[in-house]
Amino acid sequence: MALMVGARVLARNLLRPWSRLPDAVPGRTGPAAGGGDGVRCFGSPRVLVETDPAKGVAVIKLKNPPVNSLSLEVLTEFVISLEKLENDKTFRGVIVTSDCPGIFSAGLDLTEMCGKSQAHYAEYWRAVQELWLRLYLSNLVVIAAINGVSPAGGCLISLTCDYRVLADNPKYSIGLNETLLGIVAPSWFKDTLVNTVGHRTAERALQLGLLFPPAEALRVGIVDQVVPEDQVHSAALSVMARWLAIPDHARQLTKNLMRKPTADRLVKQRDADIQYFLQFISRDSIQKSLRVYLDKLRQKKG
Repeated sequence: MALMVGARVLARNLLRPWSRLPDAVPGRTGPAAGGGDGVRCFGSPRVLVETDPAKGVAVIKLKNPPVNSLSLEVLTEFVISLEKLENDKTFRGVIVTSDCPGIFSAGLDLTEMCGKSQAHYAEYWRAVQELWLRLYLSNLVVIAAINGVSPAGGCLISLTCDYRVLADNPKYSIGLNETLLGIVAPSWFKDTLVNTVGHRTAERALQLGLLFPPAEALRVGIVDQVVPEDQVHSAALSVMARWLAIPDHARQLTKNLMRKPTADRLVKQRDADIQYFLQFISRDSIQKSLRVYLDKLRQKKG
């Protein structure tokens, strides 16, 4: 219950985008990755934002160790942080990356989908929808600096971005691997992947739950660039400069032209999508699969 109440408090802050989050890191001036003097930070314990007003660029870092799972709090805080940047005309671009070594994001938090109430499942899934919609349609240039493993929901975040840079480490695989957990990727997950890699590649990848190592991810087009691990951030900044050279209005209108039809499909059936998720996640067989998987994870930690 405390989790849901806390999330609602955070959600209300969406109406006051510069409100300070509970336990937020106060704005401060100091050095940050890829930036120099004048870089400012704000955010929360789970989502850190480093802004460089001089460049008009911000960096959103997921910092929910150990694996940056997308809990209800993380999803809500991410959306709030993104909206802050969108409402401040100083910023034209954002780089999304991880503060956890070797992990971009392990994806949706399975504990949010196991053994909870129907109301909680609905609130959680609406938060997942909201993050996808906000990232996918953002007027900002959004670049993913993928500095770790990126399965499932982590891959989805990457796919919403305008450009994806992946670290060249064979351990850093990326893909929508939901079927391996006995879960089906929603239609809008599928649409995002199809729009990126094409129908046949997406069909095979989704059915088999494929995770692509860097070279293969580049070949099929799930990422746009693979660079040495220590150059991910600098490469993202270099790409950002190219995208920011385009007049904002022309780029934003073109982005909307390309993406709005896909987003509209979810917007028009958002409540139905939630109901489908509730029916699916509440099945005894699905709950059992999730419990077995979570138990295995706990045993590994133990």
